[in-house]
Amino acid sequence: MSGIQGKVVAITGASSGIGEATATHLAEQGAHLVLGARREDRLNAVVDRITAAGGSAAGTVVDVTRRADLGRLTDTALARFGRLDVLVSNAGTMAISPFDELRQDDWDAMVATHVTGLLNGIGAALPVFRRQRSGQFVNVASTAAYVVKSPQAVYAATKTAVKVLTEGLRQESGPHLRVTLVSPGFTDTEGVGKGASPEAARALARQRDDIAMPPSAVASAIGYAIGQPDGVDISEIVVRPTVQA
Repeated sequence: MSGIQGKVVAITGASSGIGEATATHLAEQGAHLVLGARREDRLNAVVDRITAAGGSAAGTVVDVTRRADLGRLTDTALARFGRLDVLVSNAGTMAISPFDELRQDDWDAMVATHVTGLLNGIGAALPVFRRQRSGQFVNVASTAAYVVKSPQAVYAATKTAVKVLTEGLRQESGPHLRVTLVSPGFTDTEGVGKGASPEAARALARQRDDIAMPPSAVASAIGYAIGQPDGVDISEIVVRPTVQA
């Protein structure tokens, strides 16, 4: 048995990319999954594929900027499986652009998704974990939290906030909870450049095609952290393509 088998894992942003790859990887390791995403059709397709392969998964529509949606995600885990062992906060947006374009709606969206969304997940899962006296947060940041590159400053700032909030949560978590930060480098997902300014989107697409690693690499890192024995906390993982500076 793996350290993943039988665990109940909720994942946000689970309809594609890193979230979908993580769901697939954990299902293969015997986890029970509760998957959340905004796109119901894509979400249902992921759930159907996992269950058709013999895995255990349920889905619910989740917009992480809404507190009630995160509450519904954790409630689904409790109703379906009786507990929640891990929350993977993965939902993200990369609508980057130069400051001079003043795309303030995009700035707001990144703050709402990466910062408010993360806090909404903590607010939903932390009381559950406290009652159980066990649980693990896995928060997905980015290598942009370590190196700021133009025109990614706002994106980098929100991912730096994820890093800081994760460390603060870890310090307050106590002996029964685990808190892990996973910071991927360039990853081949459909979200690369989505919503970005045209010039930024083209540059990101070229870089993705040149150097990006598959989302399964990040999924494997997340699985590694979840699969550790009780009492062992992998606090931080940075995973990037070998060619990424």
